[in-house]
Amino acid sequence: MKNFFKSTIVQLLIAVALGIAVGVYIDGAALAAVVSLKHISGQVIFFLVPLIILGFIAPSIAHLRSNASRMLLFAFGIAYLSSIGASFFGAAVGYQIIPHLYISSDANSLKPLPENILQIDIPPVMNVMTALVLAVMLGLATAWVKSDEFSRLLDVFQKMVLELVRKILLPILPIFIFANFCILSYQGAVTKQLPIFLSILLVVVICHYIWLALLYGIAAIYSRKNSWQVLKYYGPAYLTALGTMSSAATLGVALNCAHRSPVLRKEISDVTIPLFANIHLCGSILTETVFVMTVSQLLYGSMPDLFTLALFILMLGLFAIGAPGVPGGTVLASLGLIISVLHFDEAGTALLLTIFALQDSFGTACNVTGDGALTLITDTYEQKMADNK
Repeated sequence: MKNFFKSTIVQLLIAVALGIAVGVYIDGAALAAVVSLKHISGQVIFFLVPLIILGFIAPSIAHLRSNASRMLLFAFGIAYLSSIGASFFGAAVGYQIIPHLYISSDANSLKPLPENILQIDIPPVMNVMTALVLAVMLGLATAWVKSDEFSRLLDVFQKMVLELVRKILLPILPIFIFANFCILSYQGAVTKQLPIFLSILLVVVICHYIWLALLYGIAAIYSRKNSWQVLKYYGPAYLTALGTMSSAATLGVALNCAHRSPVLRKEISDVTIPLFANIHLCGSILTETVFVMTVSQLLYGSMPDLFTLALFILMLGLFAIGAPGVPGGTVLASLGLIISVLHFDEAGTALLLTIFALQDSFGTACNVTGDGALTLITDTYEQKMADNK
């Protein structure tokens, strides 16, 4: 039972439920305290954002030099195309469906909040765009000079940041979520729209299945093999991902599923399955794209314009590679983009973090299952390259 309540997903669910329930009845001094709690916890979380960007993106780029063979570059390319393709597909669906869900901005009808009584500001060491550029520059420079020493240093820094995420951000996150949902419930912004998020979740899961069908269809055409001979073995991996919400935790099961397939070579799947587990995030960024559109419509009265959303998707496909292995990791890794490109404030970021984390198991399951299709494509590519030599 103790382990049950230690689960991040359970803590988030409890925080959401408590926040909504308390927000219905809270008022006065207690509400002012919640406003202060939201501010302080938010300051700590957003202080960590540049560190998360540096800690996970820079090492990921630095490690590309060890994966510079043609086959692995091909694998990176198709993983990126699958991820942003899924995201653009989600955006197209969102633009068609979200306007018909009758989501209206509550900005003009929200109850006013009391003034923050404890204004403690903790400015980040750098803004998010500086962190993004610095992470890319450090990663590229490390790869170009082939510095094993600095690469190890980045790996150590990544481990340090992951500990900060686990021991500071994750414990604070339920408090931040509680405070935000309490305020949103008090103002009436969320309680009116809960059915909307259930509808969006159903739409997202259907999109996952459509995208998986497309990936396996492409794999069958390219390889001229029956891709069902891969997909039919992926049931255990899909169910494991649903339960763990982690591609890393599912890796052993996914490898076993790939090994059982008669159309995949073990020497290829042993390389590509762990690789795709870290860089192929089609389900996660499809979901995030649809959810940012929904949250934007709900809280700000409109969805992002096409150019802004396209820029967000193209960058998200790159920066999601650095997603830490925690529930909602893709959103955590892309907080800089959410803030700098989409201009989300604390309320929008908190709402997005919560609804994304609550469904993260479905996105992870889509990611893991899609890895089988990309492995079949990569296996075929490598075989063609070998035959041409």
